[in-house]
Amino acid sequence: MARDPYRWDERVEAWEEVVESEAFLAIRDRIVEFAEPRRDDIVVDLGAGTGLLALALAPCVATVVAVDISERMLERLDVGAAADGIDNLTTLEADLRRLPLEDESATLVVSNYAFHHLDDAGKELALSEARRILRPGGRLVVCDMMFSLSLDARDRRLVFEKVVAMLRRGPAGVVRILKNAGRVVAGRWEQPAPPETWERMLAARGFEDVRVELLEHEAAIAVARRPGLPPATGGRARGVRAAASGTRRATRSSVRGGR
Repeated sequence: MARDPYRWDERVEAWEEVVESEAFLAIRDRIVEFAEPRRDDIVVDLGAGTGLLALALAPCVATVVAVDISERMLERLDVGAAADGIDNLTTLEADLRRLPLEDESATLVVSNYAFHHLDDAGKELALSEARRILRPGGRLVVCDMMFSLSLDARDRRLVFEKVVAMLRRGPAGVVRILKNAGRVVAGRWEQPAPPETWERMLAARGFEDVRVELLEHEAAIAVARRPGLPPATGGRARGVRAAASGTRRATRSSVRGGR
């Protein structure tokens, strides 16, 4: 896979504006609520961006590994962590479908608005990787766009709301609609999956206690657990950080100065 195929390195500032919105801050808080972070948790944030989730969870857990394909996103995350005095966070530049992390090295895996950039096969690979790195009893909490371009009542309502919102922006909104239509026709549009597909994929990957909660607009949160009883967590927090920090040239070690 090409490095940063979505050109996130060029979109850091734009993404920062998005995640500072009331809607995304509310989503962040809901994810944290579902995650139920614990002091001994070893967290992996998939598609961390500039740290919306990672920075919120770090003060509540033992350690966080923030994974993203964009080097500049992670650089901005490092700056934010240093500014907040967070010293238990490691950043890792990697593909969600091939995580350079040890088996059973995490107790909690989270993600926010990253999976819709993957096709269904890619989503399933990333979920398989999430299950692999989770310990027995480990939790998974994923928020994403969860709808499809179908005739389902919810899907039709969401598409209608998006079109209306863009039309309210005037000519710029019309241009955006035309661009998105072109991307759909060309097969280059984002690839969200509906809630029922998420339930199927999680069950097929061997997760249990699967449930999906619909949020406002197009978002939903999928929650699941790797089967088994969680073992004692003592002593492994350093292990997952070491696994992350020794795998590639762009991996950062612990943040100095302690999305």
